[in-house]
Amino acid sequence: MVLKQTLTAIDTLDSAYVSGESVKGLFSSYSNVTVTVQTVQGDKGSTDFIKIVIPGSNGKSNGGDAPTFGIVGRLGGIGARPSRIGIVSDADGAVAAVASALKLAEMQKKGDTLVGDVIVTTHICPDAPTRPHEPVDFMDSPVDILTMNKYEVVPEMEAILSIDTTKGNRVINHKGIAISPTVKEGYILRISDDLLRIMEMTTGQFAVTFPITTQDITPYGNDLYHINSILQPAVATSAPVVGVAITAQAVVPGCGTGASHETDIADAVRFAVEVAKEATNGTCELYSKDEFNKIIELYGSMERFQTMGQKAPQL
Repeated sequence: MVLKQTLTAIDTLDSAYVSGESVKGLFSSYSNVTVTVQTVQGDKGSTDFIKIVIPGSNGKSNGGDAPTFGIVGRLGGIGARPSRIGIVSDADGAVAAVASALKLAEMQKKGDTLVGDVIVTTHICPDAPTRPHEPVDFMDSPVDILTMNKYEVVPEMEAILSIDTTKGNRVINHKGIAISPTVKEGYILRISDDLLRIMEMTTGQFAVTFPITTQDITPYGNDLYHINSILQPAVATSAPVVGVAITAQAVVPGCGTGASHETDIADAVRFAVEVAKEATNGTCELYSKDEFNKIIELYGSMERFQTMGQKAPQL
């Protein structure tokens, strides 16, 4: 079970003094796990990017050839101090990522090593700014989205789950978790049957999905509306990316406190761990390679949606 790791992650992150080094300390007893922390200064403050590598028995870090799986905890910040006291709703992505890494590390310590490597990334900032957004305010970040992608979207990742709180909208009215269609190289592809199967198995409920638009898979900063940053990793990689949204029935601001629900985060962790198991041993695909090749053959590249686009000509 993963509730223990989820509670440990929440307890660690729910602090005005938390840092990347605090999170790194959680892994000190796991000798095979590599954790690196890098502090990056932005225009609105600083944050600690953290990268956790859990090596697989046949992973590329050990000279093997099993696929490498990525889990990205996407957020603006885990706190909005001094304007908000305590951990904010937006922190759920970081909590889920850290808890997923803790569970995988503990599994390995107990003899259950995955076939392939798993790389978990997120960032730790207890005092991020906020910004206006409809229908409720979002958390902002000390660094821009390109910097986030630089440190969180690792080239070795061959498939990615991006976990993000997605409560500040009127599109999703389900409390728990929901998954997006797969996004790859500017295409919104059909939802993976393997992921639906794993989601139903891990939650014990019917699978829940959420809609995304072309705007959502374009980079931040182009003056288009985005549901949030959940699919921003897709603009920085050719790997397939699926968003794992931690959701609510009501509209909840990302900067809201007292709004993180341990069992919902644990659902995201359980799902991520099971997908990591199957994706690295070849029993789960985030997309159909044959179908993707066919769509490229028929309609060509859509990689332009991974860029800032071009300005409209002046009339």
